[in-house]
Amino acid sequence: MKSSTYDVERKVLKRLVGAFAGVDNPKRKTDLIIYNAKTISPDLSADELNEIVNDINDLSPIDSYLTDERIEDVMINNTRNVYVYDAEGGLAKIDARFETMEKLGLFIDKIKLYSTNESANGNIIDVHLPSGSRCNIITSPIGYDVTIRNFKKRALSIIDLVNSGELDYQMAARLWFYVDGFRVRPANLLIGGMPASGKTTLLNALFSFFRPESRVVTMEETYELNTETQENCVRLETSDDMPMVELVKNSVRMRPDTIIIGEVRGAEAKDMMTAMNIGKIVLGTIHASTARDVITRLQSKPMDVPMELIPAIDAIVITSQVIENKKPLRKVVQVSEVSGIETKVLLSDLYKYDYKTHQASAILPSVTYRDSMARLIGVAPQDIYEEERVRGSILAAMNKMGVRDIRSINETVRSYYDNPQLTLNKLGLSNMHAVIEV
Repeated sequence: MKSSTYDVERKVLKRLVGAFAGVDNPKRKTDLIIYNAKTISPDLSADELNEIVNDINDLSPIDSYLTDERIEDVMINNTRNVYVYDAEGGLAKIDARFETMEKLGLFIDKIKLYSTNESANGNIIDVHLPSGSRCNIITSPIGYDVTIRNFKKRALSIIDLVNSGELDYQMAARLWFYVDGFRVRPANLLIGGMPASGKTTLLNALFSFFRPESRVVTMEETYELNTETQENCVRLETSDDMPMVELVKNSVRMRPDTIIIGEVRGAEAKDMMTAMNIGKIVLGTIHASTARDVITRLQSKPMDVPMELIPAIDAIVITSQVIENKKPLRKVVQVSEVSGIETKVLLSDLYKYDYKTHQASAILPSVTYRDSMARLIGVAPQDIYEEERVRGSILAAMNKMGVRDIRSINETVRSYYDNPQLTLNKLGLSNMHAVIEV
């Protein structure tokens, strides 16, 4: 590219900061680039204009990694090197890198096209790229460090997670039981885990179990959840003037059936617990490595949740990344129910993963939540267990039939809600029947 054309491109990029945010039409983006380029330099030829358009859309040298389904993260360490996290092979350094600060700066300017105008000039920028990836840029006196999180084009479903070994059918059926609550009272559920342990992936997979009439309000710092299965869904994203604590407070005024908090990390925890205590159903993720750690975090600064509010949480699920056969895998490693308060919050461990043997095992059936549901519905606790078994069989039958994406699972689940026996017959489970119908 000629230096004069390059200069025009840099000026176009500065003019169009934030202009592509929320613009899905490629032609509209091209028209904006050409219009501004011509305004800056009316004598540009058609070839030169095309060159500018193509270069602005080129995110080399990492563009191929943004569309690779195996790559979860791309990490640009200034001009020193670039690493990727491969879902199959783990962390690896790649040959590509930005050789000069000028080339890295040009790359950053291209990313800023998709930022919001308010955040584009800050030292920390979060941007959604056209590929669906989320890009975090942090500026320091020596340059830029960039981390790009890729999201799968097709969100992983609960059956995908069973097939990957993250959980089994019994645990998947238990989560269905928690999310649905037999329409009477779904569970308040927190999913804990360390970064990149699969918390959001599991939370997203639970959308298959929502009833069609449920009104869902989601709150995230940056959009990650795929909410396509839920028609009556409000998606909220934090900003400087709408922090998470304000979104959580406001959500209870939006007549939600379920509130979903992308990540609980601060003062919003008190409002989350208040929402639970006034009867709203809340699902969310939180950074913690065990169920006890979740409780400790909630009671500590900056959350400061009073101990007497915590029993509003019904269950805590912990996910973790483990190494099996030298490969990184994500697993559900603990499921616990909150069972009351004595001198501290009591937890009943239902399920645990043994890191030495790489085996997971059920410790106890659901007791606290199961028994409370049995009383509400007017059935024997054993009936709850039997219905879980039926729902586990439904998930297994769907997997066998190739019904594995979130939307298709959701359609079958809704069909089961409407006409259980007909659905069981269609799945080849005519020898079974729904134990609890609500």
